[in-house]
Amino acid sequence: MPDDDLMIRPAEESDGRPLAELDRRCWSWLSEVGPLRAADVPFFDERHGPDQYLVAVVAGRVAGYVRVVRPTLLASNAHVRQIQGLGVDPDLRGRGVGRALVEAACERARSAGARRLTLRVLGHNAPARALYESCGFVVEGVLPEEFRLNGRYVDDIWMGRSLVR
Repeated sequence: MPDDDLMIRPAEESDGRPLAELDRRCWSWLSEVGPLRAADVPFFDERHGPDQYLVAVVAGRVAGYVRVVRPTLLASNAHVRQIQGLGVDPDLRGRGVGRALVEAACERARSAGARRLTLRVLGHNAPARALYESCGFVVEGVLPEEFRLNGRYVDDIWMGRSLVR
């Protein structure tokens, strides 16, 4: 995808409806541990505000998102940020949108003073794991059979990368 077709920007309150629709289109047991979001459930709420998200826009429409937050409120952990959600329009996968979002998440975390960025990914989600590995993330831990999804036990993989240059 040419760079000028893709823009990454901070989320805005008005992105709520298109992000909720995108989130429903992205939902799969491959990447989700919870049920499909109901159509009437808003994307943003008191714990998930627009300030936590970056949005990918392609040809004027919302094409993806990434959520970057502090994993805890502890002062001793303030140097870490965590990706807690990444979604890309299924029609645009494989075109660099996910990579651009992950790279933007790294930059956002670094600019907030973070030294590390971490994430969790389901063990059977090979496409996401390959994306994260290609962006410099490494496996730092495995919780075997942490989830039972769609009748199968699935590992929870912890990944991280340094943001120090």
